[in-house]
Amino acid sequence: MDKYIDKLIDTRWFMKVVALLIALLLFDSVYDTNNDNRSINVPGDDGSAVIENVPLTAYYDTDNLVVSGLPETVAVTLDGPRSHLENAKAQRNFEVFVDLSDAEIGRQEVEVGIKDLSDKLEYIIDPSTVDVTIDEKVTEEFNVEAEFNNSLLEEGYKAEAALAEPSTVKITGAKNVIESIAYVKATVNTKGSITESFTETAAINVLDRNMNKLDVDVNPGEVEVSVDVKRLSKTVPIDIVETGSLPSGVELDSLKLSQTEATIFAPENVLNDVKTVRVEVDLSKLDKDQEIKLPVIISDGITSVDPKEVTVNANVTVKEQEAPEDSSSEEEESQVQEQEQEQAANEQTVNRTYSGMPITITGLDDQYDVTFQSPDEGETSLKVSGNEKDMNNLSKGDFTLSIDVSGLDPGEHEVNIQLDAPPGVESQLESETATINITEKE
Repeated sequence: MDKYIDKLIDTRWFMKVVALLIALLLFDSVYDTNNDNRSINVPGDDGSAVIENVPLTAYYDTDNLVVSGLPETVAVTLDGPRSHLENAKAQRNFEVFVDLSDAEIGRQEVEVGIKDLSDKLEYIIDPSTVDVTIDEKVTEEFNVEAEFNNSLLEEGYKAEAALAEPSTVKITGAKNVIESIAYVKATVNTKGSITESFTETAAINVLDRNMNKLDVDVNPGEVEVSVDVKRLSKTVPIDIVETGSLPSGVELDSLKLSQTEATIFAPENVLNDVKTVRVEVDLSKLDKDQEIKLPVIISDGITSVDPKEVTVNANVTVKEQEAPEDSSSEEEESQVQEQEQEQAANEQTVNRTYSGMPITITGLDDQYDVTFQSPDEGETSLKVSGNEKDMNNLSKGDFTLSIDVSGLDPGEHEVNIQLDAPPGVESQLESETATINITEKE
């Protein structure tokens, strides 16, 4: 048997077969047996690459815990065969993670790991560890404070308090963060001048006491904010101001307004100062009973008035004139001259009525209060007449009405109204006295 084996070994074919087997074994050793597409590991074909912004995944109980301190991304440096390196860079078919599934509540340092990376590649993760804080997750309901920048309002307009719908939101986050919430705001970012009511969508901002924005989940994240915008207005009395003089033989019985009040529109500082508006009646045109439509006159700063005009009902009495005699005499001429002089004098007289004149109180002890029984609200009307020059220089503020309650005991009293008027004009109060009630303060 040995003789046959020796003979076989000595043959040329046997040596060829053995050489072929050895070559196949050597060839197989340079292939990656774990890769279907085997590549030759040629010395010097290795490389290195840094992959930035690789997402960092955290594994933990998301239903009951909140993790803070985790970076969103990390950098991974890879070393190894270029074929594996290029594949990892292109596909990023690996995952960088931290496993917090068994971590306890509190602050701790955890290691950053990697999986699904070819074992032919070596890696370095930056950072390799991270400091995290694990807290109990809580959800609470908070009221939303809607905000609106009032400086955007057009002059003469005001806004009511902004309202959010829904008015509450649910906020989820770490327990200690939820406890630090001081403000939940929905701020409207409207641009341009505002003259009418509006509704806009606004994002929710959650802030601490130092106005720092907090990292929490808000549901819903947006609300509808409604702002009711109104035009600034005020209702004031309409005064009748008489100008000119009545024609000869005509007496004025009454002047009555179809509407005694008007609504004025103006900025707030103007509204605070304006007490009345007026219509002016030219007496020289009243020669019979008539209805006159007159514009409502407003002062500077008032942007509009409603109504813009009112009707004045004028009632007069016209005296019958005696027919002149055919013969003339010096006495008749003198009477005519006197009538003409009187008419000229009357033409220079101006009559004016101020309504809503306030009555001030003097001499009141600090322990008492005073209320007016009459006139209503402690205001009355004042008729003023004088020559045209003097009247043109007058205003309502030149007259002062007051009552002196010095020494009066608690109870009801009738007191005289004192009038302080400028010289050169005639003044007559609608009511000469006031009925008041004095009570002790509680």
